[in-house]
Amino acid sequence: MTACAIESPSVGTDDRSPERGCVLTADGAYAARLTRDGDSWFPERWTLDGPEPYAVPLPGNQPEEPGTELQPLGDGRVLIHRRAGVRHLFALLYPTGPGTGELPLGAVECAEPGARLALLPPVPGGARAYAVSVGARTSAVWQVAGGPSGPERLVELPGRCSGGVWLDRAGRLLALDRELEGCTKTVVVDLELGEVSPLLQITPASDDRLLMADLDSGLLLISSDAPSPGAERLGWGVLGSTLPVRFPTSLRLPECTAVPFAIQPGQVLEPENCAVALRIEGPVGTWVGLWRPAERRVRHLAAPQGWLTGSGLWTREGVLRLPFSTGETPCGVAELRAPAGEPGATAPAVPGGRDQDGTAAGTPDEAPRGAAEQGTAEPAPPRPVPLQQAPLGRLVTN
Repeated sequence: MTACAIESPSVGTDDRSPERGCVLTADGAYAARLTRDGDSWFPERWTLDGPEPYAVPLPGNQPEEPGTELQPLGDGRVLIHRRAGVRHLFALLYPTGPGTGELPLGAVECAEPGARLALLPPVPGGARAYAVSVGARTSAVWQVAGGPSGPERLVELPGRCSGGVWLDRAGRLLALDRELEGCTKTVVVDLELGEVSPLLQITPASDDRLLMADLDSGLLLISSDAPSPGAERLGWGVLGSTLPVRFPTSLRLPECTAVPFAIQPGQVLEPENCAVALRIEGPVGTWVGLWRPAERRVRHLAAPQGWLTGSGLWTREGVLRLPFSTGETPCGVAELRAPAGEPGATAPAVPGGRDQDGTAAGTPDEAPRGAAEQGTAEPAPPRPVPLQQAPLGRLVTN
């Protein structure tokens, strides 16, 4: 299973552009997105686990705002998050014959100036849903669906949090990127015990964020400026490992931005063989990159027409499924496969030095400066991925 993350502001998220993508359940059975009829926005649920994908419109009594958030649940209902002034309203949508049923769940009030609230990525199993509210100095995690009553605040912690990655299949351990005292570090929040512990700290002064995690292999995708202060780079590590995070040169794409959005599941204890899908944006447009730690190069593939940008899911068999919508095919899924060791499909021209097949040249990985010294110093400083130092049953409270 792959745990997905919502993007941090550093990678250019624009929640006012709902057609940029959709949200998938952790198992890929359902998806939800905002679409429009003329100038009117309305929710739409996609069913993806049948013989053919199909969409069900879920329009309400009035059009939705472009910034409205949606999240599909495991039973096919869709959680909707609307904003009305300082109040954040939650409800469950479901088809009822020709119309749309709506079950109100309650509201969260964020009256502090500049406060924001956003849904966290879908939980494995899809029975519950969570959100994080962020104020000037503190953040809080809320359960907004699947509880005994309305929205419930579970944990409050100092600092401003973003991101969000699930680290277990029970939906108990949540990784958040916390900005505190001028630096951003990833911490783990135990939602059952209300405890917080460090997870990712490469150097004391670096900004370190967790982007994705795969629980089968332990592969982690991270973003950090540790190897290049002031410039974020993509790196990878292994959950629970004492080895330093690696920053492959192959993931440095000149004039381009690369954001991971899916990791191949099922590669138990083989993180180097996991295929990672990247959304790559550059001067010539947007396309898909495929990368494996063991290959040390990126394969560039053209995205399908109408791709719901940044959305997709790997199957255990190594097929990347990308939802798309065009005038001819309003609800479709394209499948891409790039076996290890074989060249990928034709891709758009990419600026910078490339091999003739369009891939980035394979070069040795780079570790952040000082990583080797951190691994041997006494007393031992925080590891890049120090989960083994805070066992799941006895997380250290910050």
